[in-house]
Amino acid sequence: MATLSLLALLALVTRTSIANSPHHSQAVPIPRDPTSGAGVPLQPFVSYSIEFSSFPDFAGDLANPNTFSNNLLNNLGAFTGIKPLIRVGGNTQDYAVFNKSLDTALVGIVDPAKSPDYPTTITIGPKYFESYLTWPNTRYVHGFNLGRNGSVARQGLIDSVAYACKALEGGKLAFWELGNEPDLFKTSAQGPVRPANWNEQSYVDEWLYWTRAIRTALEKACPDLATDELYKFYAPSFAGTSNSLNPITTFEDDLDQDKDIAIISSHNYISGATVPGVTLQGTLMNHTSTVASIAKQLNESRLLAALPHDLNPDLPFILGETNSLYNQGRPGLSNTFGATLWGVDFNLWCVASNIQRVHMHQGTNYRYQSWQPVETNITAKGTKAPYYGNVAVAAFLGDLTNSAKLPSVVNIPLPSEREAAYVSYVSGKLAKLIVIQMEEYNTTAGNNFTNDYPRPVVQYDFQLPRGVQGKYAVERLSANGSDAITGVTYDGYSYNYELNNGLPVLQNNVTRGQTVKVGRRGKLSLEVPRSSAVIVCFQ
Repeated sequence: MATLSLLALLALVTRTSIANSPHHSQAVPIPRDPTSGAGVPLQPFVSYSIEFSSFPDFAGDLANPNTFSNNLLNNLGAFTGIKPLIRVGGNTQDYAVFNKSLDTALVGIVDPAKSPDYPTTITIGPKYFESYLTWPNTRYVHGFNLGRNGSVARQGLIDSVAYACKALEGGKLAFWELGNEPDLFKTSAQGPVRPANWNEQSYVDEWLYWTRAIRTALEKACPDLATDELYKFYAPSFAGTSNSLNPITTFEDDLDQDKDIAIISSHNYISGATVPGVTLQGTLMNHTSTVASIAKQLNESRLLAALPHDLNPDLPFILGETNSLYNQGRPGLSNTFGATLWGVDFNLWCVASNIQRVHMHQGTNYRYQSWQPVETNITAKGTKAPYYGNVAVAAFLGDLTNSAKLPSVVNIPLPSEREAAYVSYVSGKLAKLIVIQMEEYNTTAGNNFTNDYPRPVVQYDFQLPRGVQGKYAVERLSANGSDAITGVTYDGYSYNYELNNGLPVLQNNVTRGQTVKVGRRGKLSLEVPRSSAVIVCFQ
C-alpha cells in the first residue's frame, strides 16, 4: 500500500484503537534547569568514521568528487552549523602500506577467509590523499598504520607523512591517529600481528617511538602542522574496555608523556552481527541495552579521571568508532528503521552521559552504513535508513557553532526500556524535547502491514517548567514500521539519492508543520506512533 501520511495514520489509530493504546498516567516532570550532570557536546558531535579502504569510494577524487556524499554531510551541517568530523581509519588502516610509486589510490586484495567485507592486503599511493580534497569545509582524523611491522611497512608509514600533511593543510586536519584497536593486535580474527607477551608497556613504547618519528617527518614536510598546538592525536583507539590491553594501565604507563593526545577515543559496538540471540527489539530498540553497553565506557572515563594528576589525561572522552553490530552489521537489523531509532537513542544517551562526540562507522557495502557511496554488485548507491537517525540527532542538538550557547542534554527517565526521552537547554532555558518510541511495529519490504492491528499511538504527558506555555513546533522521524528499510522521512523531508542526489526533498504524503499547545499549567500531551520519534522545539 502507499505510504500513509502521518495525519491519516493518526486518524486511523484514533478511530480504531486509541482508547486501548499505551498511556502514561502521570505527567513526567521536566527540570527547569539542566542538572549538574548534564552532557555538553563537542563541535561537531554528529561525526563519522569511514573505513580506510572505503574512503576513496565515499569521497571520490579531484576528477570525480563524490557530490552525493558531500550533500549528505552538508545536510547535517545545515542543522548544526558545522559539518561532521570525518575519521578515516578502521581495521584496514593497519593493513594499508604506502608505496609512493603506486599510480592508483588503492590496490586491495580480499581474502574471504579473513574478511569478505574489506581487503586485508592493501597498498596505497599518493593519489589516495586526493580524497581529502573533495569535500569543502570538512575536517579529518587521518589514521596511520601501526599494526603492520617490517621494514617496508614502517618506511611506508614515514614516507606517507608528507603526502598526508600536504593534503590536510589549510585547516583540513583535525587530529592524527596511530593504529586501530591495538588491544586486539594479539587476538585479531584476521590474524594476530603482535606476540602473546606484547603488553601495555610494549604498546606505549611503540606508540611513543612512532609518534615521535611521524613528528620528525612532519617538521620537514609541513612544519606548520608540527607545532605543539596542532600536533595532536586521537588515542588509544581501543576496541573496548576489557580486551588484551587495559586502557587504564596504558595511561599509567604514561602514554601521554609527550602531551600530544587531544581526545581519548574508545570504540563501542552494542553486540555482534553473528552473536546468537541478537534481535531488533531486544538488542537495538532497547534503552536498557544501550545503557548497559555505554556503562563500560563511562566507567573507563571515571577511572581515567581518578588517575594521579601527572597521569590523568583530563581530556574529552569520545567514541571514535561505533555502530550497531560489529562485523559490519546484519541485514534485517542494522539497515532498518528500528536501527535508526536505536541510533538516535544511542547518540543522545552518549551526549547526555558526557561522551562528547560519536563517530558512526561505515564502509562500502556495510550493512549498518548511513549511505552507500557508489553502485556495486552487492549494494545499490543510496541513502540508508540509519542516516535519518543522524539527521534527527543533528536537528535535536541544533547550532553548535557558538561555544557559549552549546546545548546541555539531560535524559528524562521513562518507565519502559522500549522508549526514551531527552531534553536540551540553551543558555539555561528549555530548548527541545525528544521522545523515541521503540516498541516494534513491523511491515514487509513492500510496505504491506503484517500486523493484524492498526498502529498504536502512545500518549506522553510531560509537566514543563513554569513559564513554558504556548504553541510549539513538532518535527517527526517516521517510516512505515520498525523493519522498513525505505520510505523514511524527517520532518516530512526525504534525503534519498534517487530524488535529488541526497539533498532534502519535501514529500507530499507526509504531514509536517504540526504544533502542540501548552497551557498555563505547563502540561504537554504528545502523541507518538509506535516505532517513531518526535521532537518538540521550545526555542
